[in-house]
Amino acid sequence: MEYGLFITTLGALFLAGLFADQIGHATRLPRVTMLLLLGFLVGPSALGLLPDTAVNWFEPLSYIALTMVAFLLGGELTRENLTQHGRAIFAISLSVVAGTTVIVGGGLALMGLDPGLALLLGAIATATAPAAIADVIHQSGIKNGFSETLSGIVAIDDVWGLMVFSLCLALVHPFDGWSEPLMAVVMDIGGAILLGLVIGLPAAFLTGRLKPGEPMLTEAIGVVFITAGASIWLEVSFLVAGMTAGAVIANLAQHHERAFHEIEHIEWPFILLFFLLAGASLELDALHALGWLTAAYVGLRVISRLVAGEIGARLGRVPRVERHAYGPALLPQAGVAVGMALVAAEAIPDWGPTIMTLTVAATVIFEIIGPPCTYWALRYVEAKSPPEP
Repeated sequence: MEYGLFITTLGALFLAGLFADQIGHATRLPRVTMLLLLGFLVGPSALGLLPDTAVNWFEPLSYIALTMVAFLLGGELTRENLTQHGRAIFAISLSVVAGTTVIVGGGLALMGLDPGLALLLGAIATATAPAAIADVIHQSGIKNGFSETLSGIVAIDDVWGLMVFSLCLALVHPFDGWSEPLMAVVMDIGGAILLGLVIGLPAAFLTGRLKPGEPMLTEAIGVVFITAGASIWLEVSFLVAGMTAGAVIANLAQHHERAFHEIEHIEWPFILLFFLLAGASLELDALHALGWLTAAYVGLRVISRLVAGEIGARLGRVPRVERHAYGPALLPQAGVAVGMALVAAEAIPDWGPTIMTLTVAATVIFEIIGPPCTYWALRYVEAKSPPEP
């Protein structure tokens, strides 16, 4: 009976996701937002139509879906793309991470929040939602310098964010000083990069041989699942591991016409379920729990993205039409922020409830308003850019 309920629920979720996708196409709203809203509607905070066990599916699905996204984003970090847009990618990503930490953390501290707690919240605010942004880019069908640079930024900004978060946690942690958080980030990111190399190097030379030109569907699934599973087993970042493996394959697999293009054919069902269950896991009560602090955090993060995105774009010397668009495009926030919050809450239990409640509340807001802002930014740049000769 339990298997029957499981399979029936999966079928219903796929059809509901298709319905949300069609509404997104008809209304020009990002399908990510529609899926999140539909998931929230059928979840326990609203109608409660999903079985209680459905929430348990979210974590394994998120590992698979986000590893696929990480592979595709890593595939954007080719020598050609970095040669053309590398300055902009690094300037904007570093500017946004630094600016978000300073503006959100400093602003909350000036409003009377404990400076240590404010600093941690500023570091958590650096996280983005790579799956949401990647899907909006894919849905828009826009392929230009702005979308390529945005993909590169999303691929690496969470790496910078994790480093900044670890440094901030080391500064405010009352017991273990610098050693434990710094060692954790070295193990998490360094181990993930090493794992990505261990998987990516042989995959670059071995895949794509049976079917000349690009890896077969089975090869793509196998490499993604091995990367996700090994990351969980070794307790390293599956996002960084997937991104590293994807970048290695894209740069070294000369016999590939397009590295792991097959992933694009299979990722949508996983992404669909991921966003539906993410919406179902959202708690509306969290939006009201902290009152002014939630509004201040959200407002400061929006300001920080706009300001730091503009500064980074100028430093990166991007075309004038793109300068105002990077901040809005980088508003979505999701799982990485919640992961940072869990670590901070475990390290400093006295601040745990505040950190977790605020992060969940902000995730609800930014996962709903963020994708439309990304979509608008893509359309704005496309409309304002001069036609190619």
